This record gives sequence, structure tokens and C-alpha cells, in this order.
Amino acid sequence: MAAPKKGRGPASGGQGKPGRALALILIAIGALIGGMFWSGETTPRLGIDLAGGTSITLRAENQPGKPDSINDTNMQTAIGIIERRVNGLGVSESEVQQQGNRHIIVNIPRATDSEKAQKQVGTTAELYFRPVLAVTGSAPLPEPSADGSPSATPSGKPSGKASSSPSPKASATTQGRAVPEALKQDESPSPKASASGKPAATPPAPQPSASGAAAVAALEKQFTALDCTPKKDTKEVPNPAQNADPAKPTVACGQEGDAKYILGPADVAGTDVDEAQGILDPQRGRWIVQLGFTDAGTKKFADSTGKLAGQAPPQNQFAITLDGQVVSAPSVNSAIGGGSAEISGSFDQQSATDLANILSYGALPLSFEQESVTTVTAALGGEQLKAGLIAGAIGLALVVIYLVVYYRGLSIIALLSLLVSAVLTYALMALLGPAIGFALNLPAVCGAIVAIGITADSFIVYFERVRDEIREGRTLRPAVERGWPRARRTILVSDFVSFLAAAVLFIVTVGKVQGFAFTLGLTTLLDVVVVFFFTKPLMSLMARTKFFSSGHPWSGLDPKRLGAKPPLRRSRRVSATTEPKEA
Repeated sequence: MAAPKKGRGPASGGQGKPGRALALILIAIGALIGGMFWSGETTPRLGIDLAGGTSITLRAENQPGKPDSINDTNMQTAIGIIERRVNGLGVSESEVQQQGNRHIIVNIPRATDSEKAQKQVGTTAELYFRPVLAVTGSAPLPEPSADGSPSATPSGKPSGKASSSPSPKASATTQGRAVPEALKQDESPSPKASASGKPAATPPAPQPSASGAAAVAALEKQFTALDCTPKKDTKEVPNPAQNADPAKPTVACGQEGDAKYILGPADVAGTDVDEAQGILDPQRGRWIVQLGFTDAGTKKFADSTGKLAGQAPPQNQFAITLDGQVVSAPSVNSAIGGGSAEISGSFDQQSATDLANILSYGALPLSFEQESVTTVTAALGGEQLKAGLIAGAIGLALVVIYLVVYYRGLSIIALLSLLVSAVLTYALMALLGPAIGFALNLPAVCGAIVAIGITADSFIVYFERVRDEIREGRTLRPAVERGWPRARRTILVSDFVSFLAAAVLFIVTVGKVQGFAFTLGLTTLLDVVVVFFFTKPLMSLMARTKFFSSGHPWSGLDPKRLGAKPPLRRSRRVSATTEPKEA
């Protein structure tokens, strides 16, 4: 029977070619670093608690006449709209999350960006087109005309030039036409104005009923008492029409507080707008907001502007109201068809883009109140990041000291493995920022610190398995290979438990805790990669060197210090002998 060949069997099986595994992981590291510099993202993105920014807490309120409007569907719809609005402004890494049944938390990194976004975060964006019945202000308002493209003259022929004239001061009772149609005694149309602006002699204007007259009187009283002057402390403009019924007339203020209006029932709603964009009109050199209507909105808008055309000011104007405030009140020269229009006024690039952004992403299904606004400065975030890095450095230093004192030469393998793990983690965090919007916050830093212990634990499991084999009397190279299968099972089970805990934590939590769970799960996966493709191959190569294979006292694998048994020997076969015969 042939004797088994040396170098075969479980003692040396599985050695393979460790150089290939090392080359593979080094290529992967080079590719990640190259991708990091190619993308320009050489540092991980920082979250609000490290980079500074603003956290806004919104409280949902039921819509008028809808006591049950606060539900999961509307809350999720609102979250999606708010997130698109903030991201549409160029604010990256924003977080919009629900907290409880009626609160939404909006985290906007970097205070410079958050200043632009705060105004739009809780804006309901209820857009209506209402006919203007009366207007007055501290000064005449220059109101440009509105048209599909470009402005049209009363004859309907394009002039190629926008006609604009100031709106005159007018009280609610200046003209009989200021009485809302909904309050009149019958449905007969109001008399149209002549070219001079005076009402025609026939037919006679219908008189309002008693109830209608009372409603008109109440509306006039509100209009007279309304003060649209911005508040001195907050600079906020009063908004009496914020929750007004769109089917009824109302009083309203301009966004700047320089005018007040009596407005008729809404003819067109924001849901009839299909798209909006802020552009610079090259002909007039000013910023405008272009609107595109749906099929139903196109007909409504054409009918509404057709009724206003030819009326005397201010009844030839329609007010565009956003959350109850008048954004613009252009005059109408002719019916506007074609499904498009423009909002023009005193817009700059930012205000035109902001309004278009709000209209494009839709109206919130709920009203929101800003319950709190907390701003974290970049300096405070830098201090928190510094504290986290110091904590990580202390933890790493303690691990290094333990490895050097206890494992001596083996600590070189452990430290190189930790370095590879750190490089992989850093590169992936930098690349995941632009890829999936990952932002490194303080809990994520804590997750990375915890991962140092998890990674070091894997090395310790493998080292102890190898040392156990040496204690049994085996030499280093067989000990490295025989100890690996048992260490591998232990490492996989341990990392699986850690990854499972991170996955569950990521699913059931929100906000910053998810950053901790994500980082913990990522580093746990990287631990498996590093141990299989770097630590084990490097250990196999080191076992071939004289320093480790001879059991140098500083190698950490000295058989005497480990209390090794005598070398294992093969038991000799007992040859069969003939039993002595009995005498």
C-alpha cells in the first residue's frame, strides 16, 4: 500500500495561492480610490449634526371642512412633495421623515441652503385664479398684462409687447360690478363696461337680495378693516384668505403687503396646472413663470379670461393666489386659450424659480404649522465631528495596544487588516454620498467605531485557532490551514448576527439611528471581505517566513510560550506475530 504524499490532506489543504486573493483585494481598493477621485467626491458627505444646517418640525393640521384629512396616505404624499421641493432647490442630503401621527421632521444640511428652503417647506401651495372685484393699496400697483404668449391687444392680434398699466385705487363700492355674482339675486350676467369704463345704460344691473346685501356689506366691512401692513417683529403679511372657501368671495392681501383685494370665487385651481417653470423673458428682460394647463384647465382658463376681457379696471384682472396671498394680479385684454399662460411681476431669478418649483411639485394635501426651527452651526457640527474622531482614535489606540502586547508579531497582520478595512470603508462612504445620498452623521461615526471592535474580534478568533493548533504540537503552516475552517465558521456566524441586528435596526427606525445601522451593516460586510481576501492569505504568506515559522519569541507563535505538546508523531504499525504453540 502506497504511503500518502506529503503536503496533502487536511493539514495543508486549502492553501491555494494566497497571492491571487491579495492581488484581487488590492485591485478592488485601487478601483474604489480611483472612482473616488474620478467622481470628485474625496470626502464623505456630512449630515446636519456634523456639517451644520437646520431642522424644522412641522405639525399637520386638518383642512377646512375635512376633519379626517390627517392620515398615513396624506402624510406620505406631503413627505414626498416636501422632499422634491427641497431637493429641487439644489439642497442635497435633505431628510424628510414622519414622526408620530401628525409631525414631519425636515433636516436641511448647511444653513446657506436651508434659508432658501424654509419658506417652501410648509407652504401648502393652494393655487387659485380668482377674478379681482376691487383693489386698493398704499400706492398704485404696476400690474403687467397676462397672456399665453405673448400679450394680446383687445383685438386679439399679437402685439409682441406686454401692455402694463398701474391698477387704480378703488373701493369695494366704486362700481356695481364689485358685487360678487354669487351674491346677486339672480344668475343674469352683469352689464359689461363700455370702452370708457362706464356701465351701459341697459340692461339694468340686478339688485342683490336682502341676504346678498348683508353678505356684500360684511365683505365691504372686512375689506375696510383689513390692514395688510407687514408685522414689525416677524415681517409677516396678514393672510385672511389662507383657509378661505374657493367657492366664495374673500378679501386678501398681496405678498408684499402693499395692496388688499376683494376677490371673487375661484375659476381655476392649482390642480389644473400641468407644469410650471421660471424663465428669463429675452424680449422684455425680466423673469416670468410660465404655466401649462391640463385639458380641463385650458378650457376653464379660457372661459375665465374671456369673461374678464373688455371689463373696466380692476374687473379685467384676475388674481393668482398662493395659500391665500395674491402673488400677481395681471389684467386681461382678450380670452387666453392654447393651454399656457405666464405669471409676470416683480420677479427675480430666485423668486420665479421658487414659485415655479412649488407649482410644479404640487399642493400639499395638509396644512402645516412650523412648530420649531433649530439651526446647528457649522462650528458646532465641527466640534461634534472632532469629538467623534477623538473617541474613535482612543478606541483604535486601545485595540492596537492590546494586539501588540498580547499577539506581538501577529499584530502586524491585524493592523494591516484594520488599515485595509478603514480604506475600504472610507472609499465606499465617499462614493455612496452621490450614489444613494448617504450622509455621515454622528451616529454613523459611532457605528464605524463599534466596527473596529467587530473587525478586531474576527482576527482574534483566527489567531486563537492557529495558536490552539500549535499547542497541539503542529508546526505553523499546517496550523494556519487547519485552524482556518473552524475560525471561518465562527467568524461567519458572528458577523451574520451583527449584520442581522443592523438590518433590523435600519428597517424599524428612522432618522439618525438609521445612519448607525447602515454603517454597522456596511462595516460588517467589509469585515467578511477583509478576513477572507486579506487576513487569511496574508497569514498563509507570513507562515512561510523564517520569523514566524521558527516560532520566534516576538512572533506571538512561540511554542514554548504557548505550552505546546511534543510534536505529533505517527504511531507505528504493530506487525502481526504468530502466537506460540502450546506444548
